[in-house]
Amino acid sequence: MHVTLFRQVRPFGGPVTDLVAVDGVLAAELPPGAHPSSVLEGGGRIALPTLVDAHIHPDKTSWGEPWYSRRPAHGLPEYVVGDVELYEHQRAPIGERAHRLLAHAVTRGTRAVRAHVDVAPAYGLAGATGLREAAERLAGKLDVQSVAFPQHGVVRTPGVAELLTEAARAHLVDAVGGIDPAGFDGGSADGREQFDLLFGLAERYGVLLDVHLHDRGAAGLGPLRELAARTVAAGLQGRVTASHVFCLPELPTAELARTADLLADAGIALTTVAPSAHQVLPFRELQARGLRIGLGSDGVRDSWSPYGNADMLHRAHLLGWTTDARTDQELTDCLELAAHGGAELLGLPRADLTPGSPADFLLVDGECTPQVVVDLPPRELVVKAGRVVAEHGSLVS
Repeated sequence: MHVTLFRQVRPFGGPVTDLVAVDGVLAAELPPGAHPSSVLEGGGRIALPTLVDAHIHPDKTSWGEPWYSRRPAHGLPEYVVGDVELYEHQRAPIGERAHRLLAHAVTRGTRAVRAHVDVAPAYGLAGATGLREAAERLAGKLDVQSVAFPQHGVVRTPGVAELLTEAARAHLVDAVGGIDPAGFDGGSADGREQFDLLFGLAERYGVLLDVHLHDRGAAGLGPLRELAARTVAAGLQGRVTASHVFCLPELPTAELARTADLLADAGIALTTVAPSAHQVLPFRELQARGLRIGLGSDGVRDSWSPYGNADMLHRAHLLGWTTDARTDQELTDCLELAAHGGAELLGLPRADLTPGSPADFLLVDGECTPQVVVDLPPRELVVKAGRVVAEHGSLVS
């Protein structure tokens, strides 16, 4: 039995108490006759759940690399060209860069990620193997769920379908992705060509699905509705995610409600990265209709943008900014989406600091939860399964 006592902490900014972790799970009290393996002083700091990044692209990052000067790009085809140019420009291999970024995420309080890696002839399966290498190095500190993502398209780029199939067949990834079937990929209005492949892989190899939908209007809604219909027909409820889904925020209230009900009935989850006020998903309304919603970082200092930092507390802050969160409850909602929304989407237990929940939490100085979301204090301590994995911004070996 491994027992750790965290003394004098304030869960969610409430009264000072102790947290007891027994074999990676929080307990109501110290077990009779048990003696703590270690005792750590919290000093009255706030304890908050560690967070889940439900959408990140660690293979694309230039985090820690020499500065890369980006050129203007207009539309997905130009961004894809920029991805390849940056990939050829990078000094460190994908495994090293992904580890560098994801280790940083751990120090900022992330306990799990869904990581998308590009699969295309320009890279082969280097993204999938590099991510696996990074995940193995971070075992015990970070849970990693991997997605083979066809950024270059499935229909428009010969060879991608074969690479996705090999990634799934060889169990290199947990999920396969898709991208804008009707728009960027140039398929039918309902995306049937791309979906034939993706659902075939899901049924044959048991992989999850995660489809990026940036298209607006009919080009986005057509594939989204087809995705829901195919999910039900294949019996894959709870195993399919639609990411970004920029066609949803623009819908009138009644149509948004009908579409949300359709997705909820199909068990489809959604992710948002809070990119802007007009592209962020209306997560409260969607959750109220039974949808699972996760929050993510998306690209971090990649060819598309010099921004991003893989800090999910900062992403919760940005979610509050883009949704005009002002009240304490609205700010707390943003933190809870980063903590519990992503956990539910990835199939992880809820880390809510109650007895029986995972002993996954972080400690910060602050007054209360909404103030932490606004002020973004340093993460003094990050705990996973009852063990300290980061302290004062650095990994603990």
